[in-house]
Amino acid sequence: MAAFLISNLTGLLRQILVARTFGTGAEMEAFNAANRVAETLFNLVAGGALASAFIPTFSGLLAKNEKIKAWQLASSITNLVFLILIFLTTVTYLLAPQVVRYILAPGFQSDAFKEMTTIYLLRLMLPSAILFALSGLVMGILNSHQVFLIPALTPSMYQLGMIFGVLALSPWLGIAGLGWGVLIGAALHLCLQLPTLWRLKGLYFPKISLGMPEVREVFRLFAPRLIGVAVVQLNFWVNTRIASQQPEGSLTGIVLAFALMLMPQAAIAQSVAIVALPTLSTHYALGRLDDFRSTLVNGLKGVLFLAVPASVGLILLREPIVAMLYQRGAFDARSTQFVAWALLWYASGLVGHSLVEVFARSFYAMHDTRTPVWVGSVAMGLNVGFSYLFSALFLRHGWLPHGGLALANTTATYLEALGLYWIMRQRLGNLEEQRIFRLIAQTLLASIVMGAGIALYRFWVGIGNVYLLGIGGILLGGGLFSVCAYLLRIQELGVLWGVIYARWVTLRKSTPIGR
Repeated sequence: MAAFLISNLTGLLRQILVARTFGTGAEMEAFNAANRVAETLFNLVAGGALASAFIPTFSGLLAKNEKIKAWQLASSITNLVFLILIFLTTVTYLLAPQVVRYILAPGFQSDAFKEMTTIYLLRLMLPSAILFALSGLVMGILNSHQVFLIPALTPSMYQLGMIFGVLALSPWLGIAGLGWGVLIGAALHLCLQLPTLWRLKGLYFPKISLGMPEVREVFRLFAPRLIGVAVVQLNFWVNTRIASQQPEGSLTGIVLAFALMLMPQAAIAQSVAIVALPTLSTHYALGRLDDFRSTLVNGLKGVLFLAVPASVGLILLREPIVAMLYQRGAFDARSTQFVAWALLWYASGLVGHSLVEVFARSFYAMHDTRTPVWVGSVAMGLNVGFSYLFSALFLRHGWLPHGGLALANTTATYLEALGLYWIMRQRLGNLEEQRIFRLIAQTLLASIVMGAGIALYRFWVGIGNVYLLGIGGILLGGGLFSVCAYLLRIQELGVLWGVIYARWVTLRKSTPIGR
């Protein structure tokens, strides 16, 4: 979680610098559209989809002490993914004009500069998909060996590459400097993990062993997950397509707002889910279902305890947070309005996104990629329909229509979380709902008190200094929630502080001053 926090802070710095330099204008719209293609290729072939199929199989072999087979599996998957991505990136490079004009951003046809910039950036950033793919597989190998810190720090390397691009290259190359920063960041993302991988003293086999049962098992698990990821990516493409036809700044508005929502989601839910997946996989492989249930319930409780107040705080402080972070240089008050409006609706779905992250990894640990895939596919299919519906409704009421895209995502995500919960409950018999519902009630009460305090603080301060509103509101909200959680005797607060204190003691003992 600490590593994810560092990555989020680095990413926030990157977003501040990019927003200051490019705002929400044509160049930034082109970059966000072009970057969607490389991200799609990575996610389809070697992102979370493949990791969710690879880690349980690889971890199972390690648990059974079949290390040679495990490394044969890792080598085969790596070689195959590399060849597939070489082919796909080449085809996409050649067809880039058609992809942009007819599929990705038809709304850019009215602006020749924006369309040509998108095509150029798309081609420039395509190799990042290959680098991220290899890095993602290395991350899976390290996580299976219970190594989490270095992989969790890799997003910071990516952000540093983009920071270098916007600071050192963009003054000379314009938006292309940011594109080169993406490539540099992707290379750093991979290189940071290689020394740790080397210390594992693993084996590499330069072949694709399609005859291995474990390789076929990965593909059996991967195939349905691939469909789910394709549906999610389709939703992103639909949002890009719709936003390209809305007022300029809409596409960048939903991209920045979604990224802001993902910051607490990554620190809270992704960190828990990533650490839990190998443990859940081991419990399931050894038939320890009681331990599996206990790990899952504890993960859900921890996520809910942190995600609920984070959602409330982000909703109430959205305008000063956006203005405090981004409003400078090319990012003006209009840009703040576009991002804050989308953030209102995305932040409302923070809890849903966090629950989906934990539930989905739990199914993957059970070697079941089909269930989260079909549930997610139905939800994302609804998301596409909601996107058109809510955008039209927002426009009819005179609201900025890109807010409807954010609300569509939030609605579909909560439906997905409810579906996964119901099915997992059928599998395990129960999820200790009494403990979970009690925590939800306590956390909601503490969050309501926190929200009331923030609202009064905003009324008292007024619309003056955004730093006073933003930083003061965050500190006040965090303090109020902690006090309420203590008075309500919420167990997770004691656990959290206990872990922080234990880590602090360990760090002190490991330093010369501590000794």
